[in-house]
Amino acid sequence: MKRAVWSWAMYDWANSAFATVVMAGFFPVFFKQYWAAGASASQSTLQLGVANAVASIVIVVAAPVLGAMADYAAARKRFLLLFATLGVVMTGALFFVAAGAWFAAAACYVLATLGFMGGNVFYDALLVSVAEKPRMERVSALGYALGYLGGGLLFAFLVFMTLRPQAFGLADAAAAVRLSFICVAAWWALFAVPLFLFVHEERRAGRPGFASVMRGGFAQLVQTLRHVRQLRTVMVFLAAYWCYIDGVDTIVRMAVDYGLALGFDAGDLMTALLITQFVGFPAALAFGRVAEVFGTKRAIYIALAVYAGVTLWAARIDTAAEFYGLAVVIGLVQGGIQSLSRAYYAHLIPPDKAAEFFGFYNMLGKFAAVIGPLLMGWVSVITGNPRASVLALLALFIAGAVLLSRVDDGGAGRAGTGLRL
Repeated sequence: MKRAVWSWAMYDWANSAFATVVMAGFFPVFFKQYWAAGASASQSTLQLGVANAVASIVIVVAAPVLGAMADYAAARKRFLLLFATLGVVMTGALFFVAAGAWFAAAACYVLATLGFMGGNVFYDALLVSVAEKPRMERVSALGYALGYLGGGLLFAFLVFMTLRPQAFGLADAAAAVRLSFICVAAWWALFAVPLFLFVHEERRAGRPGFASVMRGGFAQLVQTLRHVRQLRTVMVFLAAYWCYIDGVDTIVRMAVDYGLALGFDAGDLMTALLITQFVGFPAALAFGRVAEVFGTKRAIYIALAVYAGVTLWAARIDTAAEFYGLAVVIGLVQGGIQSLSRAYYAHLIPPDKAAEFFGFYNMLGKFAAVIGPLLMGWVSVITGNPRASVLALLALFIAGAVLLSRVDDGGAGRAGTGLRL
């Protein structure tokens, strides 16, 4: 079992390279400066926004259905392999996209993002196959911790490569960035291998054909929707999760923009991003222990209280050193709230429908960072002050905490037993 746990967690190490290096790091900047260099800033922003929207909408629509199909056929690993392969191939394909070919770059990015987000539905669902309920918090935290560490290490190396391309035999920074997409694809593929070798799921008798899987998956999804009143606990938690994870993701996505609005240097902001990654590694592990001592729900409350403090602090910062301090504090709780939310949800759902229910979970995750940016933008327009806009996120964390208090978990949120990996 220990080997299965580490093999499962290594997939987070593998695919977090895409989230950190491609989604948050190089692709947005390189898209504007290389693939859409001839377009205006507003036009390239629209193109990139449409690409992100297309990928998110497809996953929002497809995730619950795909999850139901995977549960019906007991084929979570096979679906994960399919999506991971799509993500790896399309990420590597970005290396071959020529300058100015913005549509080809956007298409590759959409397909790679589908591979990343779609794969996470089945990766998350496999948590119930590798961890018993008393250990879910720590196993989930291990995955997020390795994701922060793996993504951060590769990102730091590739940033260095773009700053010193000649040391690697490359002509310029553009060549280094293009090569980074190959590096991410190779990293993702290599470190995903242990999961497929050593994580096992129970197989159902017989091998249903594709048409049977489609029919069975849709029937199972419809059945779950019909029994939604019996799943009130799950629905209340999902509502709470949607509120507070919207605030968390808004901070992630808007932090750089907020820092620029306050006049901080872009280099300082990239440094802050790296700080968050490396602090997030031990912190995610530590939060697994916190959950064992205080209970999972209480540990989530602690993280929400810290995020509320972060919004108050962010409205008052004046220096890059304070921004670094914010990066440290966010790193302390970001991985914790993500990993514990995943584990807490796994406690609440039927294990035999894990992929289907994690389809809903990931669907809400894709809807996240919708309300938060709108709140920030609206408050900023009304007040004319970006500092006031960040305070609007307090409403999301408070709403999430209130809804979470109404989740009757039947003991799922109590302190764990302290079992070790």
